[in-house]
Amino acid sequence: MNSSDGVILEVTDLHMAFGTLEVLRGVSLSLRQSELVFILGPSGSGKSTLLRCCNRLEQAQKGRIIFDGADVMAPGTNINEYRRHIGMVFQSFNLYPHLSAAQNVMLALRKVLKKSKDEAREISLKQLDRVGLSDKAENFPAQLSGGQQQRVAIARALALDPKVMLFDEPTSALDPELVGEVLNVMKDLKDIGMTMLVVSHEMRFARAAADRIIFMDDGVIVEQGPPEKLFTNPEHQRTREFLRQIEH
Repeated sequence: MNSSDGVILEVTDLHMAFGTLEVLRGVSLSLRQSELVFILGPSGSGKSTLLRCCNRLEQAQKGRIIFDGADVMAPGTNINEYRRHIGMVFQSFNLYPHLSAAQNVMLALRKVLKKSKDEAREISLKQLDRVGLSDKAENFPAQLSGGQQQRVAIARALALDPKVMLFDEPTSALDPELVGEVLNVMKDLKDIGMTMLVVSHEMRFARAAADRIIFMDDGVIVEQGPPEKLFTNPEHQRTREFLRQIEH
């Protein structure tokens, strides 16, 4: 990989199977610095598995993942060190119910980065402010709405100062009126140049904010391109069928 071309994450010929079920069948993609790329596709197309492979939560059987010039599938890779630089936000918030919002964000700073309590708290409060929750720092998850909990989860990922953020259906567990507050945070991140790879069905947001759309089906990338081209003039019949279904 040539670092001068701005590519920070490069996936090549990735294959992943669960038993006899082939979930990824030779997926290749690249992600440039400060790029926001959306992955669309029907359920079961391999989108979430691809993200989990990128974060090494799943181990692909074949292929390469190069992150910031290093082969992260190589034997001996320090996965925990790698995950510091590639944050992930899930569909479920995964917050500790007995910890406040600030403490949830502080946890990895204390455990992973070995920050002092005071330094971890300072970073935690800064990241909560970044996602618009400085006034909820002492609230417990049960005292927060779903949208607020997801924003705490985003703040927790951002606290480790990642180079790339992966979002796996970050709004799908939210009531419709709460979706916007999470998308607003993602838009703010784009505005400051955060590199993001997003699996989501938020079509309006994808069309407005994404630099590139990838359409996946049945474990392969069917096509990709700028939002306007993919939404208005997709090349493949399968893409057209998918977009027609979700627009009705």
